[in-house]
Amino acid sequence: MDKLILYVDGASKGNPGPSGIGVVVCDVGGKILAEIKRTLPETTNNIAEYQALICGLQEALVRKASEVCVRSDSELIVKQSSGSYKVRADHLKPLAEQVKQLARGFHRVIFQQIPREQNKLADRLAKNASRQNR
Repeated sequence: MDKLILYVDGASKGNPGPSGIGVVVCDVGGKILAEIKRTLPETTNNIAEYQALICGLQEALVRKASEVCVRSDSELIVKQSSGSYKVRADHLKPLAEQVKQLARGFHRVIFQQIPREQNKLADRLAKNASRQNR
């Protein structure tokens, strides 16, 4: 697999509360290759967003992608991961570092912020996973 597109989203009911992640892995033509949803322990939305990103990058590594385009509706995750924003919250720093480490496994990683409407499937997976955690 040369290039993959990842749609990632996290959900937390209550913030913090029951949480989940959703990841959609697509080829460059838009064909869905995998849909991943996982429940998380009670946590915040930002941590769930990071966990979704980490899961997506891990999946792309397993699929031996050389390039990854990550699409998320989370401004915080996209801007911090691309280096536009500093990671100020201490509890997010280890997650941001894990993203950096995973990103080193690719020739190129692009982070794109997209409108929520374009991230509906990942959002639905994340919300479904968070509901299973009640």
